[in-house]
This record gives sequence, C-alpha cells and structure tokens, in this order.
Amino acid sequence: MLTLIKNANIYAPEHLGKKDILIGNRQILAIEDSIAPHETFTIWDARGKTLTPGFIDQHVHIIGAGGKHGYASMTPEIMLGEFISCGTTTVVGLLGTDGTARSVKTLYAKAKALTNEGISAYMFTSYFSIDPVTITGSIQDDMVFIDKVLGCKVAISDERSSYPTATELLRHLREVRVGGQISGKKGILHIHLGKMTSQIDILLELVEKYEFPIENISPTHVGRTKALFEQSLQFARLGGMIDITTGGTKYTDPYKSVLYALEQGISIDQLTFSSDGNAGLGKTDENGKLIGFTKAPIHLNMEQTAALIREGGLPVSEAIKLVTSNPAKNLALKQKGHLKPGYDADICCFDDDFNLTDVFAMGKQMMRDKKVLVKGNFEA
Repeated sequence: MLTLIKNANIYAPEHLGKKDILIGNRQILAIEDSIAPHETFTIWDARGKTLTPGFIDQHVHIIGAGGKHGYASMTPEIMLGEFISCGTTTVVGLLGTDGTARSVKTLYAKAKALTNEGISAYMFTSYFSIDPVTITGSIQDDMVFIDKVLGCKVAISDERSSYPTATELLRHLREVRVGGQISGKKGILHIHLGKMTSQIDILLELVEKYEFPIENISPTHVGRTKALFEQSLQFARLGGMIDITTGGTKYTDPYKSVLYALEQGISIDQLTFSSDGNAGLGKTDENGKLIGFTKAPIHLNMEQTAALIREGGLPVSEAIKLVTSNPAKNLALKQKGHLKPGYDADICCFDDDFNLTDVFAMGKQMMRDKKVLVKGNFEA
C-alpha cells in the first residue's frame, strides 16, 4: 500500500516548503514539488498542515518506575496510545532507581511489544547502580547480542546512586563503545544526574583527564538546578550533547533553558529534550504532606517545543531539532529524525498554531484529526 501526502508544508527539519510525500513499505519513497496520483495510491491532502519528523523521546519509563514510597507507589506500564497522542514515534525505555522489582528482561519485552504495535522502541540496559543489571551477563554482550540495546544507564550526583569513581565509569564506557563498534551501534552511557553539588565534575574529568570520546557520554536531567545547567553548558562547549528533561524536576521551564543556552553561545544541535515520562511523582498538600501519587507526563516534549516556537520565537526548523534530528544523532538512529527518501516514514502533522493533528509511524497513520486510530492491544 502506497500513501501519497499532497500539499504539505514540510520541515525535515530544514524548511522544504510545500511538497508532496510518497510513503510505502514503512519508508519515505519520494519528496517532490508534485507527485502525480496513481490508482494504487491512497491520497491524503495535507493542505494547511505543517509536517515534521516524528518525535523521538530518549528517556521514558515504559514499564513503569517509582516505588520510593513503597510498592503501591510504583507506576504501571505505558500504553501505545499515550505515545501517539503526543507525536512520539520513537522511544527509548529504561529503568530508574529500581533494578530489583523491575527487570531489564521485562523492559526488553515491552520494547518489542511497542515495536509490534507500530512504533519504534529501544532500551538502555542496567539502571542507577554502577553494578550492572543486564540480560546476557555483561554490558558489552547486551550491546552486541540484544538488538534493542543502544547503551547503558547509570546515575551520578544522586543519593540513590552508587557514587561511582571515574575508573568505574570508564569501564562502563569501554563496554558500550566496544560493544557498539562490534554491533554497528554508537553505544552511549546514559547518565542520570541528581542535584548533589558534585554535579558533572566526574564527566568533565572523563573527557579532559582521561580523554574518553565525549560522543559516548550522554548526561540527562541537566536542567535540574541552575548550577547544574551552567556546568552542563561547559560539557556542551567541549562538544558533548546535553539532554533537558521536560517532565521531571527542573529549575525553570525547559524551553527557557534552551533559550539561555543559545544566548551563551551553545549550538541548538547540541541540545535535546526528553520527557522522563511515566516516572512516579508524589503529590503533596499545602503543608508538604504526601497525599498521593501521579505519573510524570510524556507529552511535555511537544508542549515545550511549541513554547520555543510561540514564546521563544525560534523558527520551527530549529525548535523541532530537539525532538527529531538531535536525539537521532545522539542515539545514532540512521533512519530517524529527518524527512528524507529512504528514512522511516515517521511523521507528525500540525495546524497553523502548532497543535498536533495527525501522526504516521512507520508509514501507518496512527492519528487523524486529533483522534488516535491505533491503540495498544490492552487499551480501552
């Protein structure tokens, strides 16, 4: 089945203007000024719509997280329709603090399930601790033999971390890099940052003292505090990519952090958004007493990207990089993040006010006129 999208205003993320797109076999086959209809084509008129690549969220708790207030505070698995409703067509799942009640094998199974249901899903092996929890018995073997594994997660500057040394992190980095070389992946160490005053001192040491390639080091939650963000800009100046969380703890609105980074001379190409979606959050009353729990939202990548355009005045072609081409580059997903022939047909469609209206994932229309058409097997 071939689908011809007519009269679309395309950001790929660079602005291509009004074009037609032909998609089939899950990929973009052609983008031209005009493509003639054929009787075998399904034709969809996108006149008045803005099309972008599908959004990539590189930090989501797809099998749930939480649990720091007991078993009943653990969040459930996330469902396909939740991703479609906010334009997320590629996701990377991971564990949080808990590597005991939560399993990397279950994480792998969920990534496979989401892929079977229609989006692209990957994972990071292990969790907060420096003592890895893996599928095969080693980080390198997970990188080599497990198709979905793009790297490894670990935590620093957090009281729940293992307080790893530079040498311990270097050993992890060696495994993800060598495992990536063998398997044809990039291999990244995805690093949770807490709010302790040590900040990212150890990451700067890895790059400056030990000369480890910075492209394999991927810090997240850099906007947790103002001081942490300032130091993270130093990491970016060394050539690293930094990930700003939209749905978790932050010192200011994430889009404002982006604008500040740009003012400080950081390239937009070194910044990404991720949601930390589906993490467990406590709800408190006016006195700070815990009264319940909620899930961290997954839709804020889209909301903060829109804020960059509406409030920050960034061109669409620049703002959407944080959720399209930049995370694709960070993860080395070679067929994601762009609208180009040969790339996966993951497409988000927006109205004039940059409200999401339609979504295609791997060539299939998953949302039409703001209504989710395809849901997970166990969604109501």
